Amino acid sequence: MSRLRQIVRLVLPKEHGGWSLILEPLVLGLVAAPSLAGVSLGVGVLAGFFVRRPLRIATSNEDPRRVLAMRCLAVLGVVAAAGMTLSAFLATPVALWPLLLALPPGLMFVWLDSRGEARAATAELAGAFACSIIPAALASVSGWRAGAAMALAALMAGRNVPTVLTIRAFLRRRKGEAGGIVAPLLATLIAFVGVGALAHSRLVPPAAVWFMAVLLIRAVVLLGPFRLGFSATRLGITEAIMGGIGAIFVALSWSR
Repeated sequence: MSRLRQIVRLVLPKEHGGWSLILEPLVLGLVAAPSLAGVSLGVGVLAGFFVRRPLRIATSNEDPRRVLAMRCLAVLGVVAAAGMTLSAFLATPVALWPLLLALPPGLMFVWLDSRGEARAATAELAGAFACSIIPAALASVSGWRAGAAMALAALMAGRNVPTVLTIRAFLRRRKGEAGGIVAPLLATLIAFVGVGALAHSRLVPPAAVWFMAVLLIRAVVLLGPFRLGFSATRLGITEAIMGGIGAIFVALSWSR
């Protein structure tokens, strides 16, 4: 196996859900609020996201890839710092304020992940909250006001958090385990109503409401009496494709 292939396999996440969790916020933010500062920040955020697996390996004394992981950590750390520094230079350091909101849930996820609890509900929800702030940061460095930027974050949270609850409940029910459907359905409904209120206030485009309606229907279908036989991999791919299309659709219709 070539060294390049080793690095790629070491750095890139294996879970489709992981890709969706980071790429959708980046697409939403960069398409809705394009700017060079946003691109720089996006590169920094993406490099920071890729730190996850090398960090886990580097802190393991028994993994033979430990030295390579530490080198990857150093490179990714430099890229992340450079991207965020350039973004602050092109905009202003103050424009990075949304990242402060992402720090607590992000650190919680990192801590739980280091303990091997990345699949726990608390960890997945913390990661979903942290990634939901990314579009707000991208919009902020592009010159958006705080209210408009946070509307992007609210929309992303309305996508991410109910999705985590819905997918977890579906997979538990598929395995024959007890999986309550009230919390995910209620969370999806609240997200739909909340985005509808934002659209009424002209903080998000009507397309966002349509996207949330699709997510609500999806939740009802997955958690209803239909007993669909989706595997975790197939469901992850479907969610990634649907989320990516939805993010582009909503972002292209955005109007400040």
